[in-house]
Formats: sequence, C-alpha cells, structure tokens
Amino acid sequence: MSKEDNLNKNWKKDFPIEKQQATNVSRRDFAKFLTLVSGGLMVGSGLVAAKAYMYPKEEVEGEHFVCKKEEVPLGGTRAFVIDGSTIPYILIHLETGEFKAYEQKCTHLSCSVFYKPGTGIIHCPCHEGSFDANTGDVIAGPPPRALPSLDVFFKGNDIYVKAATAMQQAKLG
Repeated sequence: MSKEDNLNKNWKKDFPIEKQQATNVSRRDFAKFLTLVSGGLMVGSGLVAAKAYMYPKEEVEGEHFVCKKEEVPLGGTRAFVIDGSTIPYILIHLETGEFKAYEQKCTHLSCSVFYKPGTGIIHCPCHEGSFDANTGDVIAGPPPRALPSLDVFFKGNDIYVKAATAMQQAKLG
C-alpha cells in the first residue's frame, strides 16, 4: 500500500462523513445557526453602542501646528493627525486662497474622503457622497450631516488649527 493510500484511509477514519451527508443541512440546524449569528450581531452592536456612550469622542483642545503655508500648494491638501488623537484630518488650500480643515472621515460610514482640486468638492468614494469644500455641508449622497471642521488660523507663515467655534458646532447638530 502506498503512502498516499494510507493517508486517504486514515483521513476517512478521522472524518467518517460521506460527501453527500456533508452538504445536507437540516432546517433546525440552519435556524440554530441563524439564531446564533443574529445574537452575536446584537451583542456586538450593543457593545459598540456602550463604548460610544461610555467613551465619547475626544474633543480638540488648544492650538495645534499643522505645517507651513508653502507646504500646501494652491488646490492641494495635507493630511494630519493632532497630537494625542487618532482622528485623521485634511487641510485644504482652496483655489480662492483660503485654508479649510475637516475630519477626513465621511459622516456616513467613516470612509476616507478626499478633495477634488478645482471643483470645490470633498468626495467620498465608498457611496458617492459629496461635501462642499467651503462649508463642509453635504451636497450629494447618503452622508447624514456635514463634515466636522476645525478653525484654521495663522501665526506668521505657520498654519494652526483649533476646535471649531460654537456656531459651527451647532450647525453639525
């Protein structure tokens, strides 16, 4: 007897289920499986909700240096993360010469957004969401609210950001 025949024979002893039996799943087994998966999803959703409630999103405090003005060309962008935070932001140098800073996560499903130079649009490729680059407001697609923004200001040639004013935060709801 060859080594291959021996392996096949031993494998069949370890797993005595015939191929036809392996594909047959009873309604009861399928219902048990669905109940287990549904329960797992419910528990997981509850844990995510509890985490969001117990550990609210960190607020931006103070002033934070981003970069020098000349590092972001007209129509260009720069991604950054504030020290002590994990939230990604995007700094946009609009064609009008203004600088705007927004959270780089879509408000729909947190996909990464990017600026389309020359259009005035911040785009989310996941579900075709669009935001106005001047205000952060939703233009099209499924996002439920505007992009969270930061105030941009300058100290000489340096670009800094700080938490948005109360009026901007009220707009976000």
